[in-house]
Amino acid sequence: MKNLFLFLLLLTLSAKLYAQENEPRTIKNDEELVGLWSLVDVENTQADGSTSLPYGNEPVGLLVLDKSGTYAIQILKASRPKVMAGDKNKATPEENAALVQGNNSHFGTYTVDKIKRTITFRVTHAFYPNWEGTVQERFYTLANNELKYIVTNTTNGGSITAAVVWKKIASNP
Repeated sequence: MKNLFLFLLLLTLSAKLYAQENEPRTIKNDEELVGLWSLVDVENTQADGSTSLPYGNEPVGLLVLDKSGTYAIQILKASRPKVMAGDKNKATPEENAALVQGNNSHFGTYTVDKIKRTITFRVTHAFYPNWEGTVQERFYTLANNELKYIVTNTTNGGSITAAVVWKKIASNP
């Protein structure tokens, strides 16, 4: 029994040491990034260099980054048609297409690498189910309470990148 206890203790200590040595140089809560952010702009760039605004000229959205390393993102096209039936389950195919194309949301956990200037989102659930369970790294800049990051793995597929800009509205969610 004594040998089993010693073995389990050594195993536990070894696991903790391994985890500490192999932990990335990231933090869960960069105080500059923790807070509530309002969406300013989303601009897609195609492979040929042309650009588009997938959520229109004045998109709306909210990004929440909390101190514990949890995040939530909601992005909406501001002008979306109403569902004429007044019931989302009775929307026409055209109405459903407009709703899907005018929405992007996901949530999970995040870490920040201040040296590489990256935010890494570990997506738990997403409106676009192909993102669920994925790890999404974004290079970011931060200036004047404005956070800008680049999405290289967009919901549009491989040849489009997106620049997403957020303005901080509160520091303590």
